[in-house]
Amino acid sequence: YLSTLAVNSNASAAWKAFKKGAAFANPSFVQIHPTSIPQLNEFQSKLTLMSESLRNDGRIWVPKNKGDKRPANDIPEEERDYYLERRYPTFGNLVPRDVASRAAKERCDAGYGVGATGLAVNLDFRDAIKKQGKKAIENKYGNLFEMYQHITGLDPYEEPMRIYPAGHYTMGGLWVDYELMTTLPGLFSIGESNFSDHGANRLGASSLMQAAGDGYFILPCTISSYLSGEIRTPRFPTEGAEFDEAERAARDKIDKLLSIKGKNTATTFHRRLGKIMWDHCGMIRNEAGLKEALVMVDELKKEFWSDLMVPGEGADLNQELEKAGRVADFMELAKLMITDALNRKESCGAHFREEYQTPDGEAMRNDSEYSYVAAWEYNGDDEPILNKEPLKFEFVELKERSYK
Repeated sequence: YLSTLAVNSNASAAWKAFKKGAAFANPSFVQIHPTSIPQLNEFQSKLTLMSESLRNDGRIWVPKNKGDKRPANDIPEEERDYYLERRYPTFGNLVPRDVASRAAKERCDAGYGVGATGLAVNLDFRDAIKKQGKKAIENKYGNLFEMYQHITGLDPYEEPMRIYPAGHYTMGGLWVDYELMTTLPGLFSIGESNFSDHGANRLGASSLMQAAGDGYFILPCTISSYLSGEIRTPRFPTEGAEFDEAERAARDKIDKLLSIKGKNTATTFHRRLGKIMWDHCGMIRNEAGLKEALVMVDELKKEFWSDLMVPGEGADLNQELEKAGRVADFMELAKLMITDALNRKESCGAHFREEYQTPDGEAMRNDSEYSYVAAWEYNGDDEPILNKEPLKFEFVELKERSYK
Protein backbone atom coordinates (compact mmCIF):
# COMPACT_ATOMS: atom_id res chain seq x y z
CA TYR A 1 0.00 0.00 0.00
CA LEU A 2 2.96 2.35 0.09
CA SER A 3 2.58 2.31 -3.66
CA THR A 4 -1.01 3.54 -3.40
CA LEU A 5 0.16 6.75 -1.74
CA ALA A 6 1.37 9.75 -3.67
CA VAL A 7 5.10 10.27 -3.22
CA ASN A 8 4.45 13.89 -2.26
CA SER A 9 2.11 12.75 0.54
CA ASN A 10 4.73 10.98 2.54
CA ALA A 11 6.23 10.12 5.90
CA SER A 12 9.69 11.58 5.38
CA ALA A 13 9.38 14.40 7.93
CA ALA A 14 7.99 12.07 10.59
CA TRP A 15 10.66 9.51 9.78
CA LYS A 16 13.43 12.08 10.15
CA ALA A 17 12.00 13.01 13.56
CA PHE A 18 11.91 9.33 14.54
CA LYS A 19 15.59 8.91 13.68
CA LYS A 20 16.36 11.92 15.88
CA GLY A 21 14.62 10.37 18.88
CA ALA A 22 10.85 10.92 18.55
CA ALA A 23 8.88 7.75 19.28
CA PHE A 24 6.83 6.24 16.43
CA ALA A 25 3.55 4.68 17.53
CA ASN A 26 1.46 1.85 16.07
CA PRO A 27 3.00 1.84 12.56
CA SER A 28 1.39 -1.46 11.55
CA PHE A 29 -2.22 -0.24 11.77
CA VAL A 30 -3.06 0.63 8.16
CA GLN A 31 -6.62 1.10 7.02
CA ILE A 32 -7.79 -0.44 3.78
CA HIS A 33 -10.47 1.36 1.74
CA PRO A 34 -13.00 -1.21 0.42
CA THR A 35 -14.55 0.85 -2.39
CA SER A 36 -11.74 1.70 -4.79
CA ILE A 37 -11.79 1.43 -8.57
CA PRO A 38 -9.91 -1.81 -9.28
CA GLN A 39 -6.36 -1.95 -10.55
CA LEU A 40 -6.12 -2.48 -14.31
CA ASN A 41 -2.55 -3.77 -14.46
CA GLU A 42 0.69 -3.99 -12.46
CA PHE A 43 1.86 -0.59 -13.68
CA GLN A 44 -1.05 1.25 -12.07
CA SER A 45 0.03 1.94 -8.51
CA LYS A 46 -2.33 4.69 -7.38
CA LEU A 47 -6.01 3.76 -7.18
CA THR A 48 -9.03 6.07 -7.15
CA LEU A 49 -10.98 5.89 -3.92
CA MET A 50 -14.76 6.06 -4.25
CA SER A 51 -16.74 7.54 -1.36
CA GLU A 52 -17.87 5.12 1.32
CA SER A 53 -21.30 6.74 1.11
CA LEU A 54 -21.94 4.52 -1.92
CA ARG A 55 -22.42 1.57 0.42
CA ASN A 56 -25.52 3.24 1.87
CA ASP A 57 -27.50 2.20 -1.22
CA GLY A 58 -25.23 -0.06 -3.27
CA ARG A 59 -25.42 -3.82 -2.73
CA ILE A 60 -22.16 -5.78 -2.96
CA TRP A 61 -22.15 -9.19 -4.63
CA VAL A 62 -20.23 -11.73 -6.66
CA PRO A 63 -21.46 -14.63 -8.81
CA LYS A 64 -22.20 -17.84 -6.91
CA ASN A 65 -20.28 -19.80 -9.54
CA LYS A 66 -16.48 -19.53 -9.71
CA GLY A 67 -15.10 -17.93 -12.82
CA ASP A 68 -18.49 -16.73 -14.06
CA LYS A 69 -17.53 -14.18 -16.74
CA ARG A 70 -21.03 -13.28 -17.91
CA PRO A 71 -21.95 -9.57 -17.84
CA ALA A 72 -23.35 -8.72 -14.42
CA ASN A 73 -26.82 -7.91 -15.77
CA ASP A 74 -27.02 -11.38 -17.35
CA ILE A 75 -26.57 -13.14 -14.00
CA PRO A 76 -29.98 -13.87 -12.46
CA GLU A 77 -30.80 -13.02 -8.86
CA GLU A 78 -30.64 -16.62 -7.65
CA GLU A 79 -27.06 -16.92 -8.93
CA ARG A 80 -25.79 -13.84 -7.05
CA ASP A 81 -24.05 -14.02 -3.70
CA TYR A 82 -24.65 -10.88 -1.62
CA TYR A 83 -21.92 -12.11 0.68
CA LEU A 84 -21.89 -9.23 3.18
CA GLU A 85 -25.63 -9.49 3.68
CA ARG A 86 -25.28 -13.26 4.01
CA ARG A 87 -22.42 -13.15 6.53
CA TYR A 88 -23.47 -10.08 8.49
CA PRO A 89 -27.27 -9.92 8.40
CA THR A 90 -27.45 -7.14 11.00
CA PHE A 91 -25.11 -4.69 9.28
CA GLY A 92 -25.01 -6.08 5.73
CA ASN A 93 -23.19 -3.77 3.33
CA LEU A 94 -22.50 -1.26 6.12
CA VAL A 95 -19.95 -3.33 8.04
CA PRO A 96 -16.74 -1.46 8.92
CA ARG A 97 -14.07 -0.94 6.32
CA ASP A 98 -11.68 -3.60 7.58
CA VAL A 99 -14.42 -6.24 7.61
CA ALA A 100 -15.73 -5.32 4.14
CA SER A 101 -12.21 -5.24 2.70
CA ARG A 102 -11.19 -8.65 3.99
CA ALA A 103 -14.46 -10.16 2.82
CA ALA A 104 -13.93 -8.83 -0.72
CA LYS A 105 -10.38 -10.17 -0.79
CA GLU A 106 -11.53 -13.58 0.44
CA ARG A 107 -14.17 -13.87 -2.30
CA CYS A 108 -11.71 -12.83 -5.01
CA ASP A 109 -8.95 -15.10 -3.72
CA ALA A 110 -11.45 -17.96 -3.73
CA GLY A 111 -12.13 -17.42 -7.43
CA TYR A 112 -15.42 -15.51 -7.38
CA GLY A 113 -14.05 -12.11 -8.41
CA VAL A 114 -15.33 -10.24 -11.46
CA GLY A 115 -13.73 -8.22 -14.24
CA ALA A 116 -10.73 -9.02 -16.40
CA THR A 117 -8.35 -9.52 -13.48
CA GLY A 118 -10.80 -11.24 -11.14
CA LEU A 119 -9.78 -8.72 -8.47
CA ALA A 120 -13.10 -6.90 -8.18
CA VAL A 121 -16.59 -7.29 -6.77
CA ASN A 122 -19.87 -5.71 -7.87
CA LEU A 123 -21.38 -2.65 -6.18
CA ASP A 124 -24.90 -2.68 -7.57
CA PHE A 125 -27.44 0.18 -7.50
CA ARG A 126 -30.14 -1.65 -9.48
CA ASP A 127 -32.46 -2.18 -6.51
CA ALA A 128 -31.91 1.33 -5.13
CA ILE A 129 -32.78 2.87 -8.51
CA LYS A 130 -35.92 0.74 -8.75
CA LYS A 131 -37.03 1.74 -5.25
CA GLN A 132 -36.01 5.42 -5.13
CA GLY A 133 -35.84 6.38 -8.80
CA LYS A 134 -32.83 7.36 -10.87
CA LYS A 135 -33.18 11.04 -9.99
CA ALA A 136 -32.88 10.37 -6.25
CA ILE A 137 -29.72 8.31 -6.75
CA GLU A 138 -28.33 10.98 -9.07
CA ASN A 139 -28.92 13.63 -6.42
CA LYS A 140 -26.98 11.58 -3.89
CA TYR A 141 -24.11 10.22 -5.96
CA GLY A 142 -24.17 11.98 -9.31
CA ASN A 143 -20.63 13.35 -9.10
CA LEU A 144 -19.26 9.96 -8.01
CA PHE A 145 -21.07 8.17 -10.82
CA GLU A 146 -19.68 10.68 -13.32
CA MET A 147 -16.15 10.18 -12.01
CA TYR A 148 -16.49 6.41 -12.16
CA GLN A 149 -17.81 6.51 -15.73
CA HIS A 150 -15.09 8.92 -16.80
CA ILE A 151 -12.37 6.59 -15.45
CA THR A 152 -13.79 3.22 -16.44
CA GLY A 153 -16.11 3.95 -19.37
CA LEU A 154 -18.90 2.02 -17.61
CA ASP A 155 -22.27 3.55 -16.67
CA PRO A 156 -23.14 2.65 -13.03
CA TYR A 157 -26.78 3.58 -13.66
CA GLU A 158 -26.97 0.72 -16.14
CA GLU A 159 -24.57 -1.88 -14.70
CA PRO A 160 -22.87 -2.45 -11.33
CA MET A 161 -19.73 -0.61 -10.35
CA ARG A 162 -16.65 -2.77 -9.88
CA ILE A 163 -14.70 -2.13 -6.70
CA TYR A 164 -11.76 -3.62 -4.80
CA PRO A 165 -9.91 -2.68 -1.59
CA ALA A 166 -6.86 -0.41 -1.65
CA GLY A 167 -4.48 1.04 0.90
CA HIS A 168 -5.89 4.25 2.31
CA TYR A 169 -4.70 5.58 5.64
CA THR A 170 -2.20 4.77 8.36
CA MET A 171 -3.35 5.13 11.95
CA GLY A 172 0.26 5.09 13.12
CA GLY A 173 2.50 8.13 13.40
CA LEU A 174 4.67 10.03 15.82
CA TRP A 175 3.71 9.47 19.45
CA VAL A 176 2.38 12.65 21.07
CA ASP A 177 1.05 13.55 24.48
CA TYR A 178 -2.23 15.37 25.14
CA GLU A 179 -0.59 18.65 24.16
CA LEU A 180 0.53 17.13 20.83
CA MET A 181 4.22 17.19 21.76
CA THR A 182 6.44 14.27 20.76
CA THR A 183 9.02 12.64 23.00
CA LEU A 184 11.44 15.32 21.79
CA PRO A 185 10.76 18.42 23.94
CA GLY A 186 9.62 21.30 21.76
CA LEU A 187 8.81 19.14 18.73
CA PHE A 188 5.05 19.07 18.10
CA SER A 189 3.30 16.82 15.61
CA ILE A 190 -0.24 17.56 14.45
CA GLY A 191 -2.78 16.14 12.06
CA GLU A 192 -2.08 12.98 10.13
CA SER A 193 1.60 12.87 11.11
CA ASN A 194 0.75 11.73 14.65
CA PHE A 195 -1.01 8.64 15.97
CA SER A 196 -3.28 10.23 18.53
CA ASP A 197 -6.94 9.81 17.55
CA HIS A 198 -7.32 6.46 15.87
CA GLY A 199 -6.21 3.42 17.82
CA ALA A 200 -6.41 0.18 15.82
CA ASN A 201 -9.00 1.51 13.39
CA ARG A 202 -10.03 4.84 11.93
CA LEU A 203 -13.56 6.11 12.19
CA GLY A 204 -14.96 8.29 9.43
CA ALA A 205 -15.11 11.57 11.37
CA SER A 206 -11.74 11.22 13.07
CA SER A 207 -9.90 12.40 9.95
CA LEU A 208 -11.59 15.79 10.26
CA MET A 209 -11.07 15.77 14.01
CA GLN A 210 -7.37 15.04 13.67
CA ALA A 211 -6.62 17.52 10.90
CA ALA A 212 -8.87 20.41 11.88
CA GLY A 213 -9.04 19.76 15.61
CA ASP A 214 -5.29 19.54 16.10
CA GLY A 215 -4.50 22.64 14.10
CA TYR A 216 -7.42 24.89 14.94
CA PHE A 217 -8.36 24.05 18.51
CA ILE A 218 -5.54 22.23 20.31
CA LEU A 219 -2.16 23.40 19.08
CA PRO A 220 -2.76 27.17 19.46
CA CYS A 221 -3.30 26.55 23.17
CA THR A 222 -0.68 23.91 23.85
CA ILE A 223 2.25 25.29 21.87
CA SER A 224 1.75 28.73 23.38
CA SER A 225 1.90 27.14 26.81
CA TYR A 226 5.22 25.53 25.93
CA LEU A 227 6.62 28.70 24.35
CA SER A 228 5.72 30.76 27.42
CA GLY A 229 8.42 28.90 29.31
CA GLU A 230 10.95 29.60 26.54
CA ILE A 231 10.28 33.30 26.15
CA ARG A 232 13.67 34.26 27.63
CA THR A 233 15.59 31.68 25.58
CA PRO A 234 17.67 33.53 22.96
CA ARG A 235 17.50 32.61 19.27
CA PHE A 236 19.76 29.70 18.40
CA PRO A 237 22.68 30.62 16.14
CA THR A 238 22.77 28.61 12.92
CA GLU A 239 26.56 28.44 12.94
CA GLY A 240 26.61 25.63 15.48
CA ALA A 241 28.11 22.20 14.92
CA GLU A 242 24.65 20.59 14.90
CA PHE A 243 23.55 22.66 11.92
CA ASP A 244 26.78 21.92 10.07
CA GLU A 245 26.35 18.20 10.67
CA ALA A 246 22.71 18.24 9.49
CA GLU A 247 23.66 20.06 6.29
CA ARG A 248 26.60 17.73 5.70
CA ALA A 249 24.40 14.63 6.17
CA ALA A 250 21.81 15.96 3.70
CA ARG A 251 24.46 16.75 1.09
CA ASP A 252 26.11 13.36 1.55
CA LYS A 253 22.80 11.59 0.97
CA ILE A 254 22.11 13.63 -2.18
CA ASP A 255 25.60 12.93 -3.51
CA LYS A 256 25.22 9.23 -2.75
CA LEU A 257 21.88 8.98 -4.56
CA LEU A 258 23.29 10.76 -7.62
CA SER A 259 26.50 8.74 -7.69
CA ILE A 260 24.93 5.27 -7.92
CA LYS A 261 24.17 5.61 -11.65
CA GLY A 262 22.31 2.32 -11.89
CA LYS A 263 19.61 1.19 -14.28
CA ASN A 264 16.34 1.34 -12.30
CA THR A 265 14.33 4.42 -11.39
CA ALA A 266 12.99 5.34 -7.96
CA THR A 267 9.47 4.66 -9.27
CA THR A 268 10.45 1.08 -10.06
CA PHE A 269 11.67 0.50 -6.50
CA HIS A 270 8.64 2.31 -5.10
CA ARG A 271 6.29 0.00 -6.98
CA ARG A 272 8.19 -3.13 -5.92
CA LEU A 273 8.22 -2.06 -2.29
CA GLY A 274 4.48 -1.40 -2.43
CA LYS A 275 3.91 -4.89 -3.84
CA ILE A 276 5.86 -6.48 -0.99
CA MET A 277 3.93 -4.54 1.63
CA TRP A 278 0.54 -5.15 0.00
CA ASP A 279 1.14 -8.90 -0.31
CA HIS A 280 2.74 -9.52 3.10
CA CYS A 281 1.71 -6.66 5.41
CA GLY A 282 -1.62 -5.65 3.92
CA MET A 283 -5.20 -6.66 4.66
CA ILE A 284 -4.20 -10.08 5.99
CA ARG A 285 -0.87 -10.96 7.61
CA ASN A 286 0.83 -13.99 9.07
CA GLU A 287 4.14 -14.66 10.78
CA ALA A 288 5.77 -16.46 7.87
CA GLY A 289 4.78 -13.75 5.38
CA LEU A 290 5.95 -10.93 7.63
CA LYS A 291 9.32 -12.59 8.19
CA GLU A 292 9.67 -13.12 4.45
CA ALA A 293 8.81 -9.45 3.90
CA LEU A 294 11.64 -8.34 6.21
CA VAL A 295 14.10 -10.30 4.08
CA MET A 296 12.60 -9.01 0.84
CA VAL A 297 12.76 -5.38 1.99
CA ASP A 298 16.41 -5.81 3.03
CA GLU A 299 17.24 -7.27 -0.37
CA LEU A 300 15.36 -4.52 -2.18
CA LYS A 301 17.11 -1.87 -0.09
CA LYS A 302 20.53 -3.28 -1.06
CA GLU A 303 19.51 -3.28 -4.71
CA PHE A 304 18.21 0.29 -4.39
CA TRP A 305 21.55 1.56 -3.11
CA SER A 306 23.48 -0.27 -5.85
CA ASP A 307 21.25 0.03 -8.93
CA LEU A 308 19.30 3.29 -8.58
CA MET A 309 19.28 5.68 -11.53
CA VAL A 310 18.62 9.37 -10.80
CA PRO A 311 18.82 11.64 -13.84
CA GLY A 312 19.76 15.29 -13.60
CA GLU A 313 21.84 17.21 -11.08
CA GLY A 314 21.61 17.96 -7.39
CA ALA A 315 21.67 21.73 -7.80
CA ASP A 316 18.63 21.75 -10.11
CA LEU A 317 14.93 21.37 -9.33
CA ASN A 318 15.06 17.58 -9.58
CA GLN A 319 11.85 15.74 -8.79
CA GLU A 320 13.43 12.35 -9.50
CA LEU A 321 16.05 13.08 -6.85
CA GLU A 322 13.34 14.08 -4.41
CA LYS A 323 11.42 10.90 -5.16
CA ALA A 324 14.53 8.79 -4.59
CA GLY A 325 14.96 10.34 -1.16
CA ARG A 326 11.35 9.57 -0.31
CA VAL A 327 11.66 5.94 -1.42
CA ALA A 328 14.82 5.55 0.66
CA ASP A 329 12.77 6.62 3.71
CA PHE A 330 9.93 4.29 2.73
CA MET A 331 12.34 1.33 2.76
CA GLU A 332 13.20 2.02 6.39
CA LEU A 333 9.64 2.79 7.46
CA ALA A 334 8.44 -0.45 5.84
CA LYS A 335 10.70 -2.46 8.14
CA LEU A 336 9.28 -0.75 11.21
CA MET A 337 5.73 -1.44 10.03
CA ILE A 338 6.54 -5.12 9.54
CA THR A 339 8.33 -5.32 12.90
CA ASP A 340 5.30 -3.84 14.68
CA ALA A 341 2.97 -6.27 12.88
CA LEU A 342 5.16 -9.20 13.91
CA ASN A 343 5.20 -8.04 17.52
CA ARG A 344 1.41 -7.82 17.82
CA LYS A 345 0.36 -11.47 18.05
CA GLU A 346 -3.36 -10.82 17.81
CA SER A 347 -5.90 -9.47 15.35
CA CYS A 348 -7.16 -6.00 16.16
CA GLY A 349 -8.94 -3.51 13.93
CA ALA A 350 -6.94 -2.97 10.75
CA HIS A 351 -4.28 -5.46 11.89
CA PHE A 352 -5.46 -8.97 10.98
CA ARG A 353 -3.15 -11.91 11.67
CA GLU A 354 -4.37 -15.17 10.13
CA GLU A 355 -3.16 -17.11 13.17
CA TYR A 356 -5.47 -15.12 15.43
CA GLN A 357 -9.06 -15.36 14.27
CA THR A 358 -12.29 -16.81 15.58
CA PRO A 359 -13.74 -20.05 14.12
CA ASP A 360 -15.95 -17.96 11.80
CA GLY A 361 -13.03 -15.87 10.55
CA GLU A 362 -13.38 -12.71 12.64
CA ALA A 363 -10.63 -10.80 14.44
CA MET A 364 -9.44 -12.33 17.72
CA ARG A 365 -8.00 -9.72 20.09
CA ASN A 366 -5.72 -10.46 23.02
CA ASP A 367 -6.51 -7.59 25.37
CA SER A 368 -4.65 -9.08 28.33
CA GLU A 369 -1.29 -8.90 26.51
CA TYR A 370 -1.66 -6.26 23.81
CA SER A 371 -3.82 -3.51 25.23
CA TYR A 372 -1.11 -0.91 24.78
CA VAL A 373 0.23 1.66 22.35
CA ALA A 374 3.43 0.37 20.78
CA ALA A 375 5.79 3.36 20.81
CA TRP A 376 8.98 2.41 18.97
CA GLU A 377 12.31 4.09 19.66
CA TYR A 378 15.08 4.40 17.06
CA ASN A 379 18.10 2.28 17.85
CA GLY A 380 20.48 2.87 14.97
CA ASP A 381 20.94 -0.13 12.70
CA ASP A 382 19.84 -2.48 15.47
CA GLU A 383 16.28 -3.56 16.20
CA PRO A 384 14.08 -0.64 17.34
CA ILE A 385 13.23 -0.52 21.04
CA LEU A 386 9.62 -1.19 22.01
CA ASN A 387 8.05 1.08 24.64
CA LYS A 388 4.54 0.20 25.83
CA GLU A 389 1.96 2.78 26.88
CA PRO A 390 -0.84 0.84 28.64
CA LEU A 391 -4.39 1.57 27.51
CA LYS A 392 -6.85 2.00 30.37
CA PHE A 393 -10.59 1.88 29.72
CA GLU A 394 -12.59 3.38 32.58
CA PHE A 395 -15.99 3.91 30.96
CA VAL A 396 -16.04 1.36 28.11
CA GLU A 397 -16.06 -2.39 28.58
CA LEU A 398 -13.83 -4.21 26.10
CA LYS A 399 -15.83 -6.71 24.06
CA GLU A 400 -15.30 -8.76 20.95
CA ARG A 401 -16.81 -7.03 17.93
CA SER A 402 -19.64 -8.82 16.14
CA TYR A 403 -21.57 -7.64 13.10
CA LYS A 404 -23.65 -10.77 12.63
